[in-house]
Amino acid sequence: MSGDPIADLEAELADFWRRGRVRIRARTHAIDPALDPSCYPLIALLARRGHLRMSELAAELGLEKSTVTRQIDAVVRLGLVDRHPDPDDARARIVSLSEAGRQRFGDVVTSAVADWRTRLSRWNPDDIRTLTALLHRLGDASDETPPTA
Repeated sequence: MSGDPIADLEAELADFWRRGRVRIRARTHAIDPALDPSCYPLIALLARRGHLRMSELAAELGLEKSTVTRQIDAVVRLGLVDRHPDPDDARARIVSLSEAGRQRFGDVVTSAVADWRTRLSRWNPDDIRTLTALLHRLGDASDETPPTA
């Protein structure tokens, strides 16, 4: 710890994200060994939202449409996602997790939650709620435009 709370936060977040990438890589490979870890956020978003247009996926993930198209192509080939014509717009495609994708992702999330429960079993539940609220607040703050000098 440097004594500068912002520098310490930056360092801790960098370490936290690095450890998180390792966990995401393991979870991704548990879903399918051939699945690229960059597709995990896409699968997680589909698991939460059900089905989305490809353009909505790109916007939610903050990615270019061409990147999302490549990711969708990859997860469709693995049988994890289904792609269908949008009944309201013949030019658009709707994507959703396939039954296999839903099952595999669900198994991985169940295991991850069990791991978190074990790791946090000695924490006070109020501390976990506070951490969750603070992380949400920090995430919201990162969406704000930083002041210019």
